[in-house]
Amino acid sequence: MLQRGVTVWFTGLSSAGKTTVSRVVASELRSLGYQIEILDDDLLRENLSNDLGFSKADRDESIRRIGFVATLLTRNNVIVLVCAISPYRHIREEVRNSIGNFIEVYVNASLDICEKRDIKGLYQKARAGQIKNFTGIDDPYEPPLNPTLECRTDLETIEESANKVLLKMAELGYINALSEKTNNLY
Repeated sequence: MLQRGVTVWFTGLSSAGKTTVSRVVASELRSLGYQIEILDDDLLRENLSNDLGFSKADRDESIRRIGFVATLLTRNNVIVLVCAISPYRHIREEVRNSIGNFIEVYVNASLDICEKRDIKGLYQKARAGQIKNFTGIDDPYEPPLNPTLECRTDLETIEESANKVLLKMAELGYINALSEKTNNLY
């Protein structure tokens, strides 16, 4: 199967559902025979950016590194699913421009919901002052002004969010076929 490379960039607060939605999207794409790669910021920070902290400059550099890897994969016709808070608009725009084939998915859930979902206890630690520069608490998150797609994971199921992503990818010509399950949801 000949496929077009594209980066689907999931951005949003910690615990908004970026990784969860991307995993459902990845599973469906794999079942359809697509070559995909998930780039999760948590894993990449351990392996590609472990020399960086959480200052604005370091966060920007981390996103640039993820963007570089996504660019290489995208131009080699891989569908890349990036899960990264990527809190600053300017750096998301920079990677969008460098990658080209780019779908920005704003995974939106209220701060309250994200805090309730937080199994790692990061928000609690940030509120207690144990973690500094935590996005959404003492560091800003700049929501996309015009995302390609918005998934409201506080108002829709993970499957509904994933299907919105898949349908957008099909609409934009990045994938050809959707399973009956996906087609029948909308």
